[in-house]
Amino acid sequence: MRYECIECGSIFPLEKKLYTCPKCGGLLEVEFDLEKVKEGLDTKFLETAPLSVWKYRPFMPILDDSKIVSLGEGGTPLYRCERLEEELGVRELYVKYEGANPTGSFKDRGMTVGVTKALEFGAKVVACASTGNTAASLSAYAAKAGLKCVVILPAGKVALGKLAQTVMHGARVIGIRGNFDQALAIVRRLCEEKDDIYLLNSLNPFRLQGQKSIGFEIADQLGFRAPDRVIVPMGNCANIWAIYKGFWEFREVGLIEDIPKMTGIQATGAMPIVEAIKLGLKEFRPVENPETLATAIRIGNPLNGPKALRAIRESNGTAEAVTDEEIVRAQKDLARLEGIGAEPASATTIAGLRKLLRVNAISEDESIVCVITGHILKDPQEIMEVSERPVEAPAEFEEVVRLLE
Repeated sequence: MRYECIECGSIFPLEKKLYTCPKCGGLLEVEFDLEKVKEGLDTKFLETAPLSVWKYRPFMPILDDSKIVSLGEGGTPLYRCERLEEELGVRELYVKYEGANPTGSFKDRGMTVGVTKALEFGAKVVACASTGNTAASLSAYAAKAGLKCVVILPAGKVALGKLAQTVMHGARVIGIRGNFDQALAIVRRLCEEKDDIYLLNSLNPFRLQGQKSIGFEIADQLGFRAPDRVIVPMGNCANIWAIYKGFWEFREVGLIEDIPKMTGIQATGAMPIVEAIKLGLKEFRPVENPETLATAIRIGNPLNGPKALRAIRESNGTAEAVTDEEIVRAQKDLARLEGIGAEPASATTIAGLRKLLRVNAISEDESIVCVITGHILKDPQEIMEVSERPVEAPAEFEEVVRLLE
């Protein structure tokens, strides 16, 4: 196992605590000798063991198993959505429901690996900037590991459900009068200047190693085959790359034959990656003041933007942006047609699918997996604002019947 820079190709030993390339400042990726991984795979175990992140231990860059910090993450449902198939006119549609993770989002997959690495590196404190889900997840895993947790977030712009989780788990929370990108700049400097604080934003390459298990599980749940397309919300853009990497590694060791077309969805108020894909730009242009009701993807300068561009282009995928109105419609479709409760950012995948079908950018005959990244209760205030209000009535049978007519 080794770090490898995606920009200059430099290689570094995994025992070093690195976030970015010491030579060029580029993003780092953890790479394996996949031939050795392949030689040691127990295919019978993979075919029969229950789903979880740690089922895929040979693909996880941990050196000391005794330090593994787990809350039982992974093993999330893959729902076949027949009513949505009919509504949208597609042949085969699944939803990978990451809201079933311990803290209600996909972030738990990254934190089980990231916090384990923090212990391996001897950190005493873990830290992150967050729009909500990262903070909720990190605070829980830090509590489990007995580590202090520091969170920097944009004051007044984090959904109540996520903030409630973070403070209950005991994190030290500081709200700044600014946006996520400014919060991230502060926490990066904090971790660079204080050696005992370990950064666990998605700049950390180990976070993404846990998140690639989404790709592993989708293939596993489909009988070790890849769907034609996987659609993912894009905020900081770590997840679309991580899922792509999971499929890529499974293909390289012979567990699947193909890689799905990776398709990323952003909100129209925060769409730097979509713009780069549509205009054919080599690099994305940051959005200075991102805005959308989908707070989890309200990010204008995504850390892993270069990795997202690579995942989309190398898999022959695409990207699309959706409005807040389209997101709310998709939330309601998921809830009312399939019984699946999703936070706004998660619903972008269904909204994006509808839009891509409408403009004939993808085929109705594809097998498609939409990744639903977070639970509906992550943002209860938004739900109440966009849904029909409950009505009140006297405690009399006739009055209730009258209201139902």
